[in-house]
Amino acid sequence: MQIFYCEDISGKKALFSREESGHCLRVLRMRRGDTLTFTDGKGNLYNGVIDTDDPKGMSVTITSSKNDPTPRNYRLNVAISPLKNEERLEWFIEKAVETGIDVITPVICSRSEKKSIRRKRAEGIMISAMKQSGRCILPGLEEPESAEEFIRRPAKEKRLIATCDSSFDRIAITEAFNRGEDVTILIGPEGDFTPAEVQAAISAGYVPVHIGTGRLRTETAGIAACCSVYLANI
Repeated sequence: MQIFYCEDISGKKALFSREESGHCLRVLRMRRGDTLTFTDGKGNLYNGVIDTDDPKGMSVTITSSKNDPTPRNYRLNVAISPLKNEERLEWFIEKAVETGIDVITPVICSRSEKKSIRRKRAEGIMISAMKQSGRCILPGLEEPESAEEFIRRPAKEKRLIATCDSSFDRIAITEAFNRGEDVTILIGPEGDFTPAEVQAAISAGYVPVHIGTGRLRTETAGIAACCSVYLANI
């Protein structure tokens, strides 16, 4: 089922963005009177009929709506270091949305080679991944924040820090949280967190974990972490 995205909804009317309108009308050749399914990215799924086939701003009359048909009983925030190769981080963002995530936070660590992300492009990838995977929740994308500041955030969820440093008493990520539990996972840059960063996280209540015996790239570790939480909650 093709799912579209619209955030401008008022009553029974939905006004689509230029990008979504163009894709629907020019690429898929839909026209006035055609029916379609779309989400607002807030957990709602709508059916509607196109009543204005303007590729610059298509309008749709809503005929029915329902809550997210694929709800999750947990929340997941992955705080991950930006990567020098931006395509790798974008791959992580796409797959993280597909498997189910609530918040992505770019964290700047001592060894991070990149200090920023291409936000508009990342948001577009998130929207596409949400639609492709049939999800109705558009995850939040936070502004980059230093690892030190992020670690100090007060939180009630289970907090994990993935590290390759075996000098810390790590446990397998699959043993570090319970089904249905909200989780925050810190993923460091190529070269890992510094020992001081790991120790600061532990002091703030984070549990040091490993994601298997091999050494994973940052984006691979991020996806492995997302999949660990996703599979534990199926």
